[in-house]
Amino acid sequence: MKKKFKPATICVQEGWKPTKGEPRVLPIYQSTTFKYDNSEQMARLFDLKDEGYFYTRLQNPTNDAVAAKIAALEGGVGAMLTSSGQAANFYAIFNICEAGDHFVCSSTIYGGTFNLFGVTLKKLGIDCTFIDGNAPEEEIDKAFRPNTKALFGETISNPSMDVLDIEKFARIAHKHGVPLIVDNTFATPINCRPFEWGADIVTHSTTKYMEGHASTVGGVLVDSGNFDWDAHADKFPGLTQPDPSYHGLTYTKAFGKMAYMTKATAQLMRDLGSIQSPQNAFYLNLGLETLHLRMPRHCENAQKVAEWLQAHPLVKWIHYPGLKGDKYYDLAQKYMPNGTCGVIAFGLKGSREEAIKFMDALHFVCIVTHVADARTCVLHPASHTHRQLSDEQLIEAGVAPDLIRLSVGIEDVEDIIDDLDQALKQVK
Repeated sequence: MKKKFKPATICVQEGWKPTKGEPRVLPIYQSTTFKYDNSEQMARLFDLKDEGYFYTRLQNPTNDAVAAKIAALEGGVGAMLTSSGQAANFYAIFNICEAGDHFVCSSTIYGGTFNLFGVTLKKLGIDCTFIDGNAPEEEIDKAFRPNTKALFGETISNPSMDVLDIEKFARIAHKHGVPLIVDNTFATPINCRPFEWGADIVTHSTTKYMEGHASTVGGVLVDSGNFDWDAHADKFPGLTQPDPSYHGLTYTKAFGKMAYMTKATAQLMRDLGSIQSPQNAFYLNLGLETLHLRMPRHCENAQKVAEWLQAHPLVKWIHYPGLKGDKYYDLAQKYMPNGTCGVIAFGLKGSREEAIKFMDALHFVCIVTHVADARTCVLHPASHTHRQLSDEQLIEAGVAPDLIRLSVGIEDVEDIIDDLDQALKQVK
């Protein structure tokens, strides 16, 4: 029986398994195509009868090694790298929804995802109902319809810092015969493993903590293999009925627990092609090798910065799940007892102009669109990432007009606080 490694060992050792004479470090298979000796070998690959590589849009050895590492970290049966976190979330839904279908989603999610689900997917005929994740179960139940195919939420919402009650959401989803899909970007599998709490599918923007250095854009889709698609066959015909594009193959019958991942790769990636390049996958793997070291430092620094901000006279409010008294402190202790992430949401006394003045006065803490990497950075979502949302949508998404999103990096925490302090002094 294979020993089950702890997360730190998985970060370093899983994925690439070199044999005698092969490179110790994961190679970059920078090739679009792969050679075979005869036509029959290639034909069997195209019919999904054999495993192997024939075109990088579908699979690539570098990408697959990194995906296998992430699947091991999350405790899933399989994973697929995508070109971005947005692509991962789109694939997660589109793999089981089609025109005329519906899904339910927590309203406090990343603004780009909110727009993808609330606007773009509607153009494809897929409807989404946004709900208050803190509402009682009987209220959330009312959002479900006969054509509902999934329930979606973020472990820690970006940027409002709400903590998802995963067990509650899993219970609701399974009561209605649909999977729970969780975006675990901020917590990462170092701090939270949603499958252990009942989630069925997990997504990540690997652009954030997983890669960790703001050098590559990417995403990943991970399946637990636990959801019984055949038990709800009428809801999920794409998985439980023959696929005409593969000679009538039925995914659940042919691939069992790998049905969802196989369909996502063989059908969606084949047709839509949102691949992650092998070069980016290589960089992602380097980031993953230190994920278990970086996340504790992010959390340690963010805790100290949050406590400092909480006591500052110019800070009107602050949301950080690690603070005692925070609305989500108890949920964070339940699901993420070792820490949440390095992101803090807070507001200053005064108007939006005070927030802008504060950010413009920072020295090494930079204003960037990015979040969740090694360097401390800051953003005003209402003016930047969420500016496509109306005021009503901002409030619905948990984004106050004065919200400042501070992503605490892994620098010396005293230097971080000193920079924040001198900038706040210029706001007075």
